[in-house]
Order: sequence, then C-alpha cells, then structure tokens
Amino acid sequence: MQKTTVDDLRSEQLVNLAIEFQTQRINSGAPNVEDNPFFVADLGLVTRQHRRWKLNLPNVQPFYAVKCNSDPLLLRALAELGTGFDCASVEEMRSVLALGVDPSRIIFANPCKPAMALEYAREAGIVTTVFDNLDELETIHCYMPHAQLLLRIYANDASSLINFGDKFGAPAGMTRALLKRARELSLDVVGVSFHVGTGANDLNSFRQAIKEARVVFDQAETLGFTMRIVDVGGGFQDKNFREIASTIRDSLADNFPSTTRFIAEPGRFYTQTAYTLVCRVISRRRQVGEVGKDQPDMLYQNDGLYGNFMNCLMEKEIFHPILIPDESSLGDREIGPHRYTIWGPTCDGCDYVVRDTTLRCEAKVRDWLVYKNMGAYTNATATRFNGFSSNILTLYVDSELSGQF
Repeated sequence: MQKTTVDDLRSEQLVNLAIEFQTQRINSGAPNVEDNPFFVADLGLVTRQHRRWKLNLPNVQPFYAVKCNSDPLLLRALAELGTGFDCASVEEMRSVLALGVDPSRIIFANPCKPAMALEYAREAGIVTTVFDNLDELETIHCYMPHAQLLLRIYANDASSLINFGDKFGAPAGMTRALLKRARELSLDVVGVSFHVGTGANDLNSFRQAIKEARVVFDQAETLGFTMRIVDVGGGFQDKNFREIASTIRDSLADNFPSTTRFIAEPGRFYTQTAYTLVCRVISRRRQVGEVGKDQPDMLYQNDGLYGNFMNCLMEKEIFHPILIPDESSLGDREIGPHRYTIWGPTCDGCDYVVRDTTLRCEAKVRDWLVYKNMGAYTNATATRFNGFSSNILTLYVDSELSGQF
C-alpha cells in the first residue's frame, strides 16, 4: 500500500474542485449542460504511474492496452510520455495513428484477427502482431506476410480477476508445430508473448510463463529464427505492482540475455486511479412498515451495469460510493449511517451497482454519488441498452501542472 503523498493530496483537491464546478453548473441549469454522469480525470496521476513503471521496470517498454480506456486525451498524454500502444482492432489502431504515433510504437496484439484488419495494419506500416494457432498463420501469410510475429503462449494465474488461458495462448505441446509451420511459410517469428490474466496476484505465474518463454525461444532458434522480443503481457495492478515488477525483473534476468527486448501491455495500471465518476440519484425507494424494515433502502442513479459499471458483472467489483448531498436539501435529512442498495437506470433487474453499502447520512433524489478508481474498463465497455447514451463528459485536471482544469 502506497503512502499518501503531497501529489496525492493535490490530485484529490483538484478532482474535488472539478466535481464542485460541474455539479454547480448542472444544479444551476446552465445552458447546454446536461444532467448526466461525468468523469473527472487527473492526467497527472497517469504521468506519475509512468514514472513508477520506469522506476520498477526500467528495461521493459510499456505498450498501453488501448482497450482499457481509449479516451483520446489520455492516449495523447501517453503518446507524449513515450509509451507504445497495444491495439486489438482497426479502430484502436486508427485512433492511435491519428495522434501522429509512429507505427513502430504499435503492436497489433489480438491473436485472432480478420483479414481486413491485417490488411489495414500492413498498409498503415504496423509490423508487429501475434499468433497462437495454425489457421492464424495462414491468414497472416496471405495478408501480412512481412510481419514480425510473436507466438502467444499459454499462461494463467488462477487467482486473477479474469484469465485468458481458456481463450488464448498455445499450450506447450503445440509451440514447436506452430514454429515449424511459420518456417515453412517463410514468416518471421521474432519473439514470445503471454498474458497471465487481468488483475494478476500470483508471482509464480509470471515466473513460470517466463520460463516457458525461454523454452520457446530455444525451440525457435533451433529452427533458424532470430528471437529477440519477450512480451510479458498485462494484468498489472497498482496495489501489488512493486512485488510483481521485482519478480519479472529477476525472472527475465535469469532466463534471457540483456540484449533481449522486453515489452509489456499494461492498461489499468496507468488509468484506474486517474478517473473519478460522478453519478446522480434520480429516484429512491424507502422501506416502509414491518416488511423489509431490516433491508437497505434503494437508490436509483443515472449510470449502471450497462454504462460504466460493467465490472460489477465481469470482475465482481464492489464499489464504495461517497455521498455529496444536494445543497437544496442539506439540512432536511436524517444524519448518521444509512444502508442502501444502489441500482442503475435501466429496466433490467440485474442492473445494480452495489447490493448493500453504507452512506454517511440519508441520501435523497438529486444527491451525487462519487466513485473513485473508475479509469479501467468503464466507458470502454459501456453500451446503449435501453437507449441510454454511452457518451459521457470528462473534465480534466493535471496535478503535475499548475492545477487548472
């Protein structure tokens, strides 16, 4: 757990000022200001996370996973910091290239790609991509024959929030056959990639995957390939980053020469803590009478599972909102802790945000609920279910600069 620093306090102050600014605009009925949820993003936090990365993994180049959060201003900030980009689709590649990023800083990291996406990458000058099956090799041979290829191998952290081993990654018994076929097709395999899972916790899963990568390097070199890249994937969390980074550093040093190029695909590590989401209470249902008197009251807010809270379902995340009472009813409410179930705005009975949470006092319609650490897989996974818009305003601050927004 990191200590609270002066930078953290400055960030919190700026975010709170931005929240106050926007909620007052909405409350006052300012022209062209819609009563919708909104984000506040501190790009200074992204800068500091990049410094943490370079401090702890100085020899591993980060390729930011665009799928995590494709906010254009975030991507621009990362481009200016010098990161590479892990793209999984034509749209992601197009978004990054539009910023003026050199194609050499992009890896097309989706193991299974349509032909038209490979054609787009080839024509855009992107040269690095991945594969994990024989059919993908045939497709690459037809549409991107001069690519530099990374063989995605199986890796799995059983304790991760989401693992990819069931879907992606060639098992150990298949790698030699894949390499032989790549050689027959005159394709250029230059390295190995893996991904132990989203929100990884098991240090040994990284150790084992790096050992397996070494085995595949040896197999490839016996077949005449010049292997030079190891991609250690993503899944990095803020809370245990130092331990994970130390394990990766040591394992890479034990298994590969210093001349090897090491890269990674961090996403949430860079963005999760940088974004705060602010929602409004649009309705309330109180428990009345004896029936349900021991159950929490219910709040309904203007964002939910089908918007920026998909992680309720995907990662079973438990949210802890902070209540900001509406000033017009500030003195007219019960004080002391109140329990609530918080629902999203759609008609789906599964659209809940948190089943049972305690707020510092009674909550009312028009109050605001603030959710921290909402920068990863939030708006990136939002839908338009029930006709609700997935477009959402973001206010930006930068705690590394003068503090204006």
